[in-house]
Amino acid sequence: MADVGVRAARREDVLQVANCQIRAWRYGYRDFLPEGPLEQMTGPAAEKMWLRQWDEAIVAPPTPMHRVLVAVETILDTEGFPALGAGGSAALVTPRGGERVVGLASHAPAEDPDLDPSVVAEMLTLLVDPDFVRRGHGSRLLNATVDYLRDDGFRQIVTWVFADNHAVLGFLESAGWGEDMAERVLDMGRPIRMVRLTTDIS
Repeated sequence: MADVGVRAARREDVLQVANCQIRAWRYGYRDFLPEGPLEQMTGPAAEKMWLRQWDEAIVAPPTPMHRVLVAVETILDTEGFPALGAGGSAALVTPRGGERVVGLASHAPAEDPDLDPSVVAEMLTLLVDPDFVRRGHGSRLLNATVDYLRDDGFRQIVTWVFADNHAVLGFLESAGWGEDMAERVLDMGRPIRMVRLTTDIS
């Protein structure tokens, strides 16, 4: 059995947050991103970069409205769980108190030039560890994100999603999000299209 919840990320979560991101990307993007770019984003060389970036995002965010949230399961035993060890090798991590990070979300004032950052925020990240999907963590992270941003006075949230990431698109659309016609194309060895989704939280 496990207790579940969402809270603000702390410095001691950095390793688990980076591991969760890498595992979620490897699993979730493998069917539509080219192998080379995906390896650059999730391979051993990327691990230090993500650790540094998540440490900065969690410990020293640019503004109080830049936040990282984590979904956690608090287990009743000392069971380990898979993570990346040195050089990208598999390892078992057992957090103190049996609490493990199983998902994350981050948000900030929107930066797209056509949006007003005083009332529009961007959900930068919404990820759940592939071993912990379909347990409600994504919904809890999404609801917590909305609660924080509404309290901050935002009236709208946008997020960018790979156009071929049908799982995330379907999840967000079922929660009331919709495409707003904005799109971008990334050069990742071949064109990779992203679409922008939005939801009203006023």
